[in-house]
Amino acid sequence: MNVLPNWLMQRAFLTPARVAVYNENSRKTFAELHEAAVQKAGKLAHFGVRQGDIVALLMRNSVDMIEWIHALHYLGAVVLLQNVRLTVHELVWQLQDSQAKWWIVDDEWVEYQQATTVPTVPASELVKLPQDEAPLQHYYSLDDTATIMYTSGTTGKPKGVLQTYGNHWWSAVGSVLNLGLREDDCWLAAVPFFHVSGLSILMRSVIYGISVYMLNPFHAQKANEIIMKEKVTMMSVVSAMLQQMLNDLGGRVYPKTFRCMLLGGGPAPKPLLEACRTQNIPVYQTYGMTETASQIVTLAPEYSLTKLGSAGKPLFPAQLRIEIDGRMARPYEAGEIVVKGPNVTKGYLHRPEATKQAIRDGWLYTGDIGYVDEEGFLYVLDRRSDLIISGGENIYPAEIEAALLAHEAVEEAGVTGIADERWGQVPCAFVKVKEGYAVTEEQLLAFCKQQLATYKLPKRIYIVDQLPRTASQKLVRRELVRLLPKI
Repeated sequence: MNVLPNWLMQRAFLTPARVAVYNENSRKTFAELHEAAVQKAGKLAHFGVRQGDIVALLMRNSVDMIEWIHALHYLGAVVLLQNVRLTVHELVWQLQDSQAKWWIVDDEWVEYQQATTVPTVPASELVKLPQDEAPLQHYYSLDDTATIMYTSGTTGKPKGVLQTYGNHWWSAVGSVLNLGLREDDCWLAAVPFFHVSGLSILMRSVIYGISVYMLNPFHAQKANEIIMKEKVTMMSVVSAMLQQMLNDLGGRVYPKTFRCMLLGGGPAPKPLLEACRTQNIPVYQTYGMTETASQIVTLAPEYSLTKLGSAGKPLFPAQLRIEIDGRMARPYEAGEIVVKGPNVTKGYLHRPEATKQAIRDGWLYTGDIGYVDEEGFLYVLDRRSDLIISGGENIYPAEIEAALLAHEAVEEAGVTGIADERWGQVPCAFVKVKEGYAVTEEQLLAFCKQQLATYKLPKRIYIVDQLPRTASQKLVRRELVRLLPKI
């Protein structure tokens, strides 16, 4: 069988005194994290959790949450990580769809138990239970499902993505073969642990033996302060987070100890990347998704300037190709991004048809649009579901957003397609203006005209206070239309 020693147990044996996770108020070594996981596993066993059970976890980032995840894995349970920003209706739907046996929640959601028949317990009550002797998993089979995360459901109902121990292992291995590893590495975690970008940090921590500095919630000024004090060497961000940090940074420069700003969550605006280059911020653009257990393509450091805007090449264990109607695309020809590798999901929970449609001969059809250049570097254009088709022309919202973000007054931009009698669809833009700046729709439109073809110009540009984002700060374009009636 394809097995490895239990990661946290092995890490606690190898480097027990190293700090596993810390913040301003507390710190825990790997040995202490292991002990806490063992204790919590005993309490879970008393509660009734058994090997193979799907256990839903609704918690905010905390040391407690990390311990519960490891404790559930110690028992061989499958952890369903739930987005804290979902409604109770959406959460209960996931419980029913996944057939979860138990639901562990933070105190703030304890009343949600009235909405479901799934046995529910607040974590604060769970820790008061007696501790049973329980058989612990000393080895992980790489083929076994470790975690489940539901996709955002841009097309129809959300689907539960099955992430195996092997997916997480190879994701960590692929990343370290690209980024390297130093004894003093420490990852700043400001993204949610229920999201794959956050969970992958926890997995890398125990596999690599590096510390995680927890910042919850994300705050740009605080994140910059932590980097400036040379407490961390790496951080995972999406464009909106990086833009806020850049605004706060002003003319300051990060210390040389900070070596990697891992940027994911969709195509990055070129103006943002150029501004980071000017500030000497070591941005590593990536491409990945829930189905690939985090990044599967990353731009290697030596290409960060010459291939600005590219997500890079596949990580060492992975493969990539672009397809158009079943054929391989030529260089610079846009098509669907298709990937393969040991970090790719084995499928969707209780969705054999969706699995068969998405994964063919081991290749995952991502639904994302991009192209590769003649050297094989990937450039991500957009989600296929976000594509605007106007008068037969393909328009990528990210391209218009990048044009708007190049304006000095624009802090955030979002573009979506709205119905149009003549063209079928036309782009409509929403922008958030930087504090202390003022700009009109007419000025922004004139600015866009200098950069975009006429058919790509937004029909309207609305100035708004806030853009809809996920908990991991990714722009939710499908919700932009909800801003229309409010204006």
